[in-house]
Amino acid sequence: MAHESHAQTHAKTLPADLGAPALVDGWRNRALVVGVIFTVIAVILAFLGQSQDPEHLGWDHFLRGWTMGLMLTFGFSVGGLALLMVQYCSGGKYGLLLRRPLEAMSRTLPLVFGYWVVTAIFMKRLYLWAQFKGDADTAAAVKAGILTEIQKHCIDFKRPMLNPFAFVWVSVLCFAIWGFYTWRLNALALKRDAQGPETTPFWIKKFENISGLGIVIYAVTMTAASIYWVMSMDPTWFSTVYGLLYLVEQGFQVLALGIIVTLALSKAEPIRTLLRQTEQHDLGKLTFAFVMLNIYLAFGQFLIIWSGNLPNEINWYLDRIRGSWGVIITLDFIFHWLIPFSVLLSRDIKRNKKRLTFVCQIMIFAVAFNQFWLIEPSFHDAARNLHFSWGILEYVAVPIAMMAFWIAYFCTRLKTRPLVQVNDPHLAEILEPEHAHA
Repeated sequence: MAHESHAQTHAKTLPADLGAPALVDGWRNRALVVGVIFTVIAVILAFLGQSQDPEHLGWDHFLRGWTMGLMLTFGFSVGGLALLMVQYCSGGKYGLLLRRPLEAMSRTLPLVFGYWVVTAIFMKRLYLWAQFKGDADTAAAVKAGILTEIQKHCIDFKRPMLNPFAFVWVSVLCFAIWGFYTWRLNALALKRDAQGPETTPFWIKKFENISGLGIVIYAVTMTAASIYWVMSMDPTWFSTVYGLLYLVEQGFQVLALGIIVTLALSKAEPIRTLLRQTEQHDLGKLTFAFVMLNIYLAFGQFLIIWSGNLPNEINWYLDRIRGSWGVIITLDFIFHWLIPFSVLLSRDIKRNKKRLTFVCQIMIFAVAFNQFWLIEPSFHDAARNLHFSWGILEYVAVPIAMMAFWIAYFCTRLKTRPLVQVNDPHLAEILEPEHAHA
């Protein structure tokens, strides 16, 4: 009996091979197949929309769907970098499980930059302000009925910021900053792996110093990117909380994907040995916190603007509520908050791998659904006018293709490093059986 008790409390041992298991190759291969299939579907839909849509917006819808795919992959890549820095500053055993997936997410930044280049090339088909060089052009557009007076005023007033040159140089600068932090943190992580546990205090301090400032810089640059890439699609819209909404949304989606990947990796070594229900429960609780923060900010913005009832602000919401868009915002509320909030209240569900994975899949779908609600009503043909067309299906085909290729690249990045950082100070604790701390 004493021998049995001793065996139960003995710490587990990591396997010799800490690399990603073979199942990651299967994920990558399936993602590539999905990417190719949906790329073909997206191109076919673009041609159908171009020929059958009265306004010939087939390729315009393709580019709108492309922007949605850009924001989703951008959220995973740069959001992964941000959550990595947050973990370095906050500590916690959950970081040992998420660190390698987060590093792999951050190293997909080159692909996201390639996606952004397409948006930059075709910016005139996406951004109203990019079509007019000066006040004379906007005045002529008002006379021709292309612009309203309020649109003209906003485009003219915001031209020092909303112009093609600023769009490019600000975006490139943001990518350069994110790239620097990605390179620096990933390079230092490898150096840390090569050194002994006696250097742990040094590395903890170093990562904290880099990440603390990095989180602040991330918040500023991510806000700039979200304003240029999405918010400026409607030049009349302004919101002081817009960047913060994207910041929380990125934590929301990155945690969901990180949990899905970690739970899937736990089917094989080394994560099978590493993952305990205690840390899985902690990840579920952290995700629940982001769900709460997300709805708090989104509803707070809506409540302030709606109660103020100012014509210059309320139109943005009217474009996204009237004309059957109320159905979309209701579903958005259900997927984005009601389902995750209700389900993650349960302690048992947070400790059940299959159910927690399903909740996280709903959360990622909710992020994509919300991007559709943010982007599509920014255009005159869709504002207060939700209607079916071939172009609407581009919001399904194009983002799925882009996400599939991103997942394939993510899997490639994940395979390049051991899944466990052996010099982590929490490793010994996380290898102990859970009941040892009961």
